Amino acid sequence: MHKQRAFIGHHGPELLDDGTTRFRIWAPDAQNVSLIVVGAQTLPMTANEDGWYSIDAPYGAGTLYRFLIDDELQVPDPASRAQAGDVHAPSLVVDTNSNYLWRNPNWLGRPWEETVLYEMHVGLYGGFAAMEKHLADLAELGVTAIELMPIAEFPGDRNWGYDGVLPYAPEAAYGSPEELKHLIDTAHGLGLMVFLDVVYNHFGPDGNYLGRYAKHFFRHDQQTPWGDGIDFRRREVRDFFIDNTLMWLLDYRFDGLRFDAVHAIPDRSFLTELAERVHASVEPGRHVHLVLENEDNRASLLTAGFTAQWNDDGHNVLHALLTDESQGYYADYHQDATTKLARFLGEGFIYQGQNNRRGEARGEPSGHLPPTSFVLFLQNHDQTGNRAFGERLVSLADADALRAATAMLLLSPMVPLLFMGEEWGARQPFLFFTSHHGELADAVREGRRNEFAEFAEFADEATRERIPDPNAVSTFENSRPDFSARQEPGHSEWYALYRELLSIRHREIVPRLQGARFLESRVLAQAAVLSRWQLGDGSRLRLELNLGTQAAPLPTASISGELLFASREATHAHDQLAPRMARLYLEKAT
Repeated sequence: MHKQRAFIGHHGPELLDDGTTRFRIWAPDAQNVSLIVVGAQTLPMTANEDGWYSIDAPYGAGTLYRFLIDDELQVPDPASRAQAGDVHAPSLVVDTNSNYLWRNPNWLGRPWEETVLYEMHVGLYGGFAAMEKHLADLAELGVTAIELMPIAEFPGDRNWGYDGVLPYAPEAAYGSPEELKHLIDTAHGLGLMVFLDVVYNHFGPDGNYLGRYAKHFFRHDQQTPWGDGIDFRRREVRDFFIDNTLMWLLDYRFDGLRFDAVHAIPDRSFLTELAERVHASVEPGRHVHLVLENEDNRASLLTAGFTAQWNDDGHNVLHALLTDESQGYYADYHQDATTKLARFLGEGFIYQGQNNRRGEARGEPSGHLPPTSFVLFLQNHDQTGNRAFGERLVSLADADALRAATAMLLLSPMVPLLFMGEEWGARQPFLFFTSHHGELADAVREGRRNEFAEFAEFADEATRERIPDPNAVSTFENSRPDFSARQEPGHSEWYALYRELLSIRHREIVPRLQGARFLESRVLAQAAVLSRWQLGDGSRLRLELNLGTQAAPLPTASISGELLFASREATHAHDQLAPRMARLYLEKAT
């Protein structure tokens, strides 16, 4: 067992050695601020330089408190480490120094090349403690890292997590900070890394009081899909989020973070400073990985301290080929899809400065990056949950084509990500859910339905009424995977496939990934490509992929190599690749 010293940042309460607590808040637009100790007293706080207020008060761990702004508005601590209930409830002083004894204090993480990610929603598993029960099965399957959708305190007790307003406080409906640490500790004991999805581009619509007492936290000259942009030019704002990053990595010992929608953070210098601070703060020898979601495809960030980026381009072209869908953003990938498939497999990003359907240039060249700079997936929370009815790919695609794409996903040199339940072909939908109330609930429900008004199948209002209400409890419950179905007919076959492919990946691909690079990718026929990668030990990996309905011709001068996997039996001549089939070969270095 091991106690660790807590990370002390600029924001939030600090337990002092004498048992008192230093409370502080950045409130430059407040005339005065007081500390309300629930059930005890109200104490005026001292105004310091640059809009800070502070007080050392004789209260320790377990204290419930609020801040009183200008003698009229009670607010939670924006850097609360835990809430006694929801986002409007009192904040709770947490003893992050000694409240948890780590059983695996020497865990240093795993190299990025070993990563197989598995995205999970904590609420659908029943909370931190209930999620622990599934970890051993994931490790046995071949998963090496779980990724939690955002857990920062959000309004209500059902939410995807992107409506968070108190980014330092784990969601109370999921469990305590100690239970979160126990989950991470248990994962480490099983050899699993733990990643967390964090949201630094906006706050949710309910429970964010910053605009009242720190209005310059935001900038009104810059708009995002969620309202005024966050002003990352200000030191206090930068520290608020960088300290949050360091808290998750140092206090909770997460192995990595996924940064949501950084294209909505236009200040690149904030991102590079964050990465620099992280790498300077973690102990020597520890593996910590920083992963981006970035629609702008800014490849240059992947040589500036960030490990990898979610490759939406790869997903989108694969989805278009597997389903023939072409509405919405799939229109950018459906046209000339085979050429785009070859570019993604041969260079990482598809859009590297080319114009999209709106005539907007997007992306930076990416072919010089290693394939491991890209996190690839066939499904995730966005791509499944942003569908009107949350259908999973197993319900949308031909089974043989999906098996071929799965082989490519798990055996390519890119880092694979699975979405919970994918590995056994779960058919429960993953729907968009919240637990808002009143006018906000109405606005979210109508806004959700109006999102699909431009789609032909939802052109009339009556059809849109069928889209599940995000605030209904049934929407949340219907999204819960049936974890007992894994060994049932129709599901066990998928599970066996994922298990076999991950075994091959760890045996043949992972040991050769460091130093891998793109070689070539060419079109064979409609929806069919041949791609090759140079691996770090000098061997070469070859993918023959045909997602189409017709056999594809193969080059007559075929390359020798050991067949690692074929997604189905070959039914054509040796110089052809059968429809909806994938084969992967390894040509080992001599």
